[in-house]
Amino acid sequence: MAGNDWINSYLEAILDVGPGIDDAKSSLLLRERGRFSPTRYFVEEVVSGFDETDLHRSWVKAQATRSPKERNTRLENMCWRIWNLARQKKQLEGEEAQRITKRRLERERGRRDAVADMSEDLSEGEKGDTVTDISAHGESNRGRLPRISSVDTIEAWASQQKGKKMYIVLISLHGLIRGENMELGRDSDTGGQVKYVVELARALGSMPGVYRVDLLTRQISAPDVDCSYGEPTEMLPPRNSEGLMDEMGESSGAYIIRIPFGPKDKYIPKELLWPYIPEFVDGALGHIIQMSKVLGDQIGNGHPVWPIAIHGHYADAGDSGALLSGALNVPMLFTGHSLGRDKMEQLLRQGRLSRDEINSTYKIMRRIEAEELALDASEIVITSTRQEIEEQWRLYDGFDPILERKLRARIRRNVSCYGRSMPRMVVIPPGMEFNHIIPHEGDIDAETEVNEDGKSPDPPIWSEIMRFFSNPRKPMILALARPDPKKNLTTLVKAFGECRPLRELSNLTLIMGNRDNIDEMSSTNSSLLLSILKLIDKYDLYGQVAYPKHHRQSDVPEIYRLAAKTKGVFINPAFIEPFGLTLIEAAAHGLPIVATKNGGPVDIHRVLDNGLLVDPHDQQSIADALLKLVADKHLWAKCRANGLKNIHLFSWPEHCKTYLSKIAGCNPRQPRWLRNDDDDENSESDSPSDSLRDIQDISLNLKFSLDGDKNESQENVDESLDPEDRKSKLESAVLTWSRGVLKSAQKSGSTDKGDQNSAAGKFPALRRRKHIFVIAVDSDTSTDLSESVRKIFEAVEKERAEGSIGFILATSFNITELRSFLRSEGLNPTDFDAFICNSGGDLYYSSLHSEDNLLVVDLYYHSQIEYRWGGEGLRKTLVRWASSITDKKGEKEDHLVVEDEETSADYCYSFKVRKPGVVPPVKEVRKIMRIQALRCHVIYCQNGSKINVIPVLASRSQALRYLYLRWGMDLSKVVVFVGESGDTDYEGLLGGIHKSVVLEGVCSSANNQVHANRSYPLTDVISLDSPNVVRTTEECSSADLRSSLDELGVLKGL
Repeated sequence: MAGNDWINSYLEAILDVGPGIDDAKSSLLLRERGRFSPTRYFVEEVVSGFDETDLHRSWVKAQATRSPKERNTRLENMCWRIWNLARQKKQLEGEEAQRITKRRLERERGRRDAVADMSEDLSEGEKGDTVTDISAHGESNRGRLPRISSVDTIEAWASQQKGKKMYIVLISLHGLIRGENMELGRDSDTGGQVKYVVELARALGSMPGVYRVDLLTRQISAPDVDCSYGEPTEMLPPRNSEGLMDEMGESSGAYIIRIPFGPKDKYIPKELLWPYIPEFVDGALGHIIQMSKVLGDQIGNGHPVWPIAIHGHYADAGDSGALLSGALNVPMLFTGHSLGRDKMEQLLRQGRLSRDEINSTYKIMRRIEAEELALDASEIVITSTRQEIEEQWRLYDGFDPILERKLRARIRRNVSCYGRSMPRMVVIPPGMEFNHIIPHEGDIDAETEVNEDGKSPDPPIWSEIMRFFSNPRKPMILALARPDPKKNLTTLVKAFGECRPLRELSNLTLIMGNRDNIDEMSSTNSSLLLSILKLIDKYDLYGQVAYPKHHRQSDVPEIYRLAAKTKGVFINPAFIEPFGLTLIEAAAHGLPIVATKNGGPVDIHRVLDNGLLVDPHDQQSIADALLKLVADKHLWAKCRANGLKNIHLFSWPEHCKTYLSKIAGCNPRQPRWLRNDDDDENSESDSPSDSLRDIQDISLNLKFSLDGDKNESQENVDESLDPEDRKSKLESAVLTWSRGVLKSAQKSGSTDKGDQNSAAGKFPALRRRKHIFVIAVDSDTSTDLSESVRKIFEAVEKERAEGSIGFILATSFNITELRSFLRSEGLNPTDFDAFICNSGGDLYYSSLHSEDNLLVVDLYYHSQIEYRWGGEGLRKTLVRWASSITDKKGEKEDHLVVEDEETSADYCYSFKVRKPGVVPPVKEVRKIMRIQALRCHVIYCQNGSKINVIPVLASRSQALRYLYLRWGMDLSKVVVFVGESGDTDYEGLLGGIHKSVVLEGVCSSANNQVHANRSYPLTDVISLDSPNVVRTTEECSSADLRSSLDELGVLKGL
């Protein structure tokens, strides 16, 4: 390539972009009036979109090369690399535009379909306001708490809460969480969210009407973290205990509860926690059940006290919160803190990583699916700002502001939403504790007080900062953020370094977390810190910039005080700030603010009016705003006064009052069955009276079906029976069963107490088993499934005969298909204690004492899973979708998916798939339903030949948690048998505290990999090296199975 002069311009732009580009003209065409500007081209097309660190490194090497020929070759290579980066950026921008267009079209089509179903004229209602916190989740607002609109109303409401005894559960899984001396900034997982959830739990625990708050997190006993993170329980004492003595009880207050899950003795980042979420859910479920009993004894008159709400923080806690909410049937709240789709859009725009690289690094698709599930399950989504709703949540399939407005209009008019629902979006800014803050009224020139020893009482952190300054009396510009590129600290340093008046009037303090050695920091953080140090050297800012290596959390208020004492300014220059808690903290200490105009600071500034907003990309704007506040003492004093006057609006009491009022607006839900003290799972009583109580419980709470299913009953029951005859026949079945129970109970009095058969009268039998084996093998044929069942039976024949092991069959079959399978394979229903049918849509128990071997359907299970079930509105939408899936052959059009009315049930809509390989993947069906505000769990099963659609929080794994909750079936004593592959709910069966046995060679055909069509790899949700999962040999004989059970330690002590 002839000549390299123009490349020199590129390289100069790398080292010093400078103020040469006028922002107002930055959108001009690259070729201006025929004259090409390489510097402008490079800055606009490369520096603004790519990390130039690697290019700069190459330039240094080229510059050091003495040979002109070799140097020119290096520079020519750099030229082509720059061109390639720019080309890649253009390509990514084009792909992003296509994705945005596709998403918009899908959203509009889904909205049209939803509105077509809801055909009533809503023209007046739909002209309503923008997205607000009014409910749109498909339920009536009647009886809900009115909006709190004044301080007097808030105080009156608070006084009404004093008689209540609420139990609230918060979940925040990642990072290092403790009540005091939080290590904020230690890593990217231990930041503002950690402080927020701890202070929220503490503040809620001090509110009237709240008896107990549990903050659930991960127990960490790793050598590289403090031992306090391994303590199972930590109490969070209230900051102000006045007036709380009458509220105190034995277990009252706020607590951090640490649940062990994931690798023992290892602290891992949040991206690697996903495979262990089910393990946390099982552990948390056990804690909540135990605590509900404890609170029941203390404040519930012996009845369990269930959480009034479960609140998940961040995507991982949203995923686990949804599963816990479904298992317990209690309302769920969700706070995203930062959102996966928004992060992915930003990373794609930067062009440094491809979509696959982003997913591999951040597990972003798993995170997005968790956030979508949180939208499906949450009654309320709490955000810090309206920007989060309007610009971030609207990127998700499960939330559409326009459709939300239409649903809200229908709810106001008490018109059916046809099964559609949306969570309420509520803006509640984070709170802060201000009681201990006394804004500094003096200045740095005032006479310093001394103590009795004649030494200054100034906090140590003050001297640690001021030692950097040649003139520590100048106003301090304070920035407090971890060294992350998105915090935009390099632009701040450039703005300070290039504005001579600002440098002459002020000092700059950068509090960038804690560090021992830059080389030991993450590559991103160390790179940014080195860039800042180079800029300090470039602009010769020594004596004007402080960047201390260490500070404690308790030092942060003192740092704010020091800045206020010097009449300084606090700045948050982040590119996007979801909220900006540090801005509130600074205002509480009397500091005016300069903040980014992107995100939460806009809402904070609107309330406090205590500073200036700037474009974070505009270096000159940042310098001008800082200089204006530092130089104009009148403006500084006015901003300080406004902040102090309005800061109470962000206090924790105000936050909690609004928070609790929103919870009061939720539909109260909890497990609905009657729980007697005698129903405790640890009870060993086998007396006739105990069996009689079981009879009463079952006869009240379970429906006996002559044939277990509405479709089969139409085939086998005489249609001439009127309802009274059928009722009589059902009552006879109950009496027949109950006589068998009494007879068995009477016999048990004359047999050896150790005889396992004496417990046969108890219903269901799984309550008396030492272990439960769940057979969830999704075989291609009934014969293959039957063979697996028999091998498992043979492996534990002795224990099965003794009754110490019970069996549950978990399948996609409906009850008709199940009965047909049992008959054709010669299996007796009494071989199993329970049947999970329709992929988790139904739960049946077998009865030993019915003459006709009737199966009993658990109606309370239906009440547990029916939340947000779309019913007929969902069915019609599914049918319409199925009719759109066709295979055109000439003029003929074959429907590939058809409704299967015969196998459908009240809580499971089934469809036959004629060509499994042609049908869209399950994630596409789920996406279509979410776009139309229909919440459901879509499962491809039976080797892709069938689709089951069940309630959103139902599944086979959730059914096991229900059995734990309902009958005390110890999940740690459960063994789940699965094949190498299975239905699309396969992943849920391998996680948790139960044991799993994978049958090698079973369900291994290529067509059976239907679960592979998810948007993330299986390894993102399943820990394949878990000690709770073992794999058999290829032969998979009964001896191999017993060997696997021995490896798991299941058969010890039986």
